[in-house]
Amino acid sequence: MTDRVSDQILFVLSAPPMLEDQLIDWLLERDEATGFTSLNVNGHSSDPLHLTVAEKVSGRQRRLQFQVHIRGAVLEAFRSGLEQTFTGADLHYWVLPVLAAGSLHSGTD
Repeated sequence: MTDRVSDQILFVLSAPPMLEDQLIDWLLERDEATGFTSLNVNGHSSDPLHLTVAEKVSGRQRRLQFQVHIRGAVLEAFRSGLEQTFTGADLHYWVLPVLAAGSLHSGTD
């Protein structure tokens, strides 16, 4: 059964791979984030300023994506803390509402 979580959001963060360990440490220290998911992804952009020659040729840039489920009430403090800690880093984020969330269990141990 899923629970309605109208006050919950999914904070999605795209970052360069070189920041992986620092971001994981930062996220693990945050009270707002009780857990998160990280993925290796490819970023695609029409803005060539942040791309190397090889990335321009291949049309993609290696990125990490973090998905953090947090309460909407702490969004600004969370985003602000991230911005202060990683000033000048090539980070991109977006925020999505969480319509429902829950766990599925097989019922066996």
